[in-house]
Amino acid sequence: MAALKAPLMVALLLIVLLLALGEYLSPGFASAQQILRLLIVAALMGIVAAGQNLVILGGREGIDLSVGGVVSLAAIIAGNLMSGQDSGILLAVLGCLAAGALIGLINGIGVTLLRIPPLVMTLGMLGVLQGLLVVIRNGIPSGRAAPGLSGFVTQPLFLGLPGIIWLWIAIGLLMAFLLRRTILGYRIYAIGSNEQAAFMAGMPVKTTRILLFVLSGMFAAIAGICLLGYTGSSFANVGEQYMLPSIIAVVFGGTPLSGGKGGYTGTMAGAILLTVLQGILTTVNIDESGRQMVFGATLLLLMLFYGRGQALRT
Repeated sequence: MAALKAPLMVALLLIVLLLALGEYLSPGFASAQQILRLLIVAALMGIVAAGQNLVILGGREGIDLSVGGVVSLAAIIAGNLMSGQDSGILLAVLGCLAAGALIGLINGIGVTLLRIPPLVMTLGMLGVLQGLLVVIRNGIPSGRAAPGLSGFVTQPLFLGLPGIIWLWIAIGLLMAFLLRRTILGYRIYAIGSNEQAAFMAGMPVKTTRILLFVLSGMFAAIAGICLLGYTGSSFANVGEQYMLPSIIAVVFGGTPLSGGKGGYTGTMAGAILLTVLQGILTTVNIDESGRQMVFGATLLLLMLFYGRGQALRT
């Protein structure tokens, strides 16, 4: 019975129930082809949530609200550097990773050295990025995805699965190894559980927290590149849709907003769950504002039950 109450098992059960509901509402919703499309969309959200997961695990009410802006910026940078040419893919990837890391570094420095609350710091950064993108592009689609990138995201690569899904699986394995088998992983859990004790034990608390924000920015940049491959072009606000869902996926996966406990496997299940839910809301013709209301209500409910994680810590 205890296993059935675990966040991961709850998420998996809800995924099955939602797929059944979707099939009932719209026959073909749970077909293999449709599930594959849902997994591609879930992978985009899950990659963003990987960085969000790390920041939240680090504790001190850590949260990164700038991920949506980083996704949008990365998509625009990648599109303009590629300009529809495969030869520009490597330069685009390097440029986006550098931009994401820089934004994460600024966030990390603001949170750790300037002692700005993460919510305020990253929300301010999101505003800066949104303003910058509007000034640069004025809402006009910018750049084009290279055919190689589009094929990687949307076309079968191995065993009938697109490259982005294999990339997401690789990120899942990397996150599991990082969190459970490395010194950095041990430090993340220690800092998230009790920052003062970790500091007294000689752990580099500030450096570690800055690194978490840097990694969050880089994961968001990777998602931005893949999103460009999925859509073909980019708008200034294309990444905003991932800010709130990335947080919900982390919390639903069993990582409390207080940090120090949880992992990425549950977050992956949470990303799939939210994607299936979004698909059902689209099927019943609920518009974007309605979906945002549902996601917000979902986050509030999760916070009510185990969002702050006090029960999970006992």
